[in-house]
Amino acid sequence: MPHASFDFDKVPDRSLMPGEKWGRYAGLDVLPLWVADMDFAAPPAVIDALHRRIDHGVFGYTDAWPGLIDAVVEGVARDHAWHIGADWLVWLPGVVTGFNLACRATGEAGDEVFTATPVYPPFLTAPANSERRLVTHPLTLADGRWGWNRSAVEAAISPRTRLLMLCNPHNPVGRVFDRDELEWIAGLAARHDLAICSDEIHCGLVLDPATPHIPIAALDASTARRSITLMAPSKTWNIPALYCAFAIIPDRKLRQRFRHAMRGIVPHPNVLGMVATEAAYRDGGPWRAALLDYLRHNRDLVIDAVATMPGLCATPPEATYLAWIDCRDAGLDEPVKFFETAGVGLSDGTPFSMPGFVRLNFGCPRALLNEALQRMQRALHTRRV
Repeated sequence: MPHASFDFDKVPDRSLMPGEKWGRYAGLDVLPLWVADMDFAAPPAVIDALHRRIDHGVFGYTDAWPGLIDAVVEGVARDHAWHIGADWLVWLPGVVTGFNLACRATGEAGDEVFTATPVYPPFLTAPANSERRLVTHPLTLADGRWGWNRSAVEAAISPRTRLLMLCNPHNPVGRVFDRDELEWIAGLAARHDLAICSDEIHCGLVLDPATPHIPIAALDASTARRSITLMAPSKTWNIPALYCAFAIIPDRKLRQRFRHAMRGIVPHPNVLGMVATEAAYRDGGPWRAALLDYLRHNRDLVIDAVATMPGLCATPPEATYLAWIDCRDAGLDEPVKFFETAGVGLSDGTPFSMPGFVRLNFGCPRALLNEALQRMQRALHTRRV
């Protein structure tokens, strides 16, 4: 049941406001479960902080202030047992900016960047933006869990590889990589002298208490020195369009190269985003705990429903509010178009480098989710009759 103070069952009318998620299907009877923002109001603590700042009425240039820095440092220590230095923080308007900066800050034109697929599409496009060459290898599904083909990944790394881009918790497969996996990745980076850019934007959305999030840079000092860790409050507290994120870069020289790559092209974060970030990390804990309870129930609804859908299968995500659904046995030439016709908008697996899959966003009120799952079931069963 949702926390008494937070109503996650309320269905907001997002058609009244400009927005990418609902705007895609404006005027159509299609429930949008695609792009990764949630259909929940932001935490009251965040909204209250924004009202106070707006009521001040002056919005001059603003750098990160001590209270904001302290809230992030304390939040990372509290939530992930990682004690970071305040001077390790580099403020950004978003983590996608961070992917691109990491490519620019490591190696040179013509060098290689490795990542595992499927993965959030900007991972796949960032290297070329800096004249780097993308090298990939797919994650493997074994015993109901996505993981690494370690020997094949090792073989994919070449002397020109300079950067390993990691997504943990993983978008879209929902894995929270465990200590053994992270230590193997850190060892791989050490053996080949790779920098690591770790997108950890979903670290506050671990659904399974048995799989706590471990920042890869927190493993040991050697791994920290080669790591760029990207975090933001945007996914956890549903404030993506406020545009405030940060990189955590312990090594001074790597941090200098990263800052150098920013010069003249990367704007400061939005001041309201910084206000929201402080409030989220300092006072957003109770809302997050209630949200995670709600999302666990939603995840279970999705996994149970998909198990009844002919030709579809999915593994339960350990984190995020995203389900990665395999449609390859359903006989659908274009799964996204099929489900759009049935009234459900999903993300296509092709831009994630895995055609035949769809990604479903279950960060929404349960009534909306149940209706979407019923539409999918009806469409598949009707097609089989």
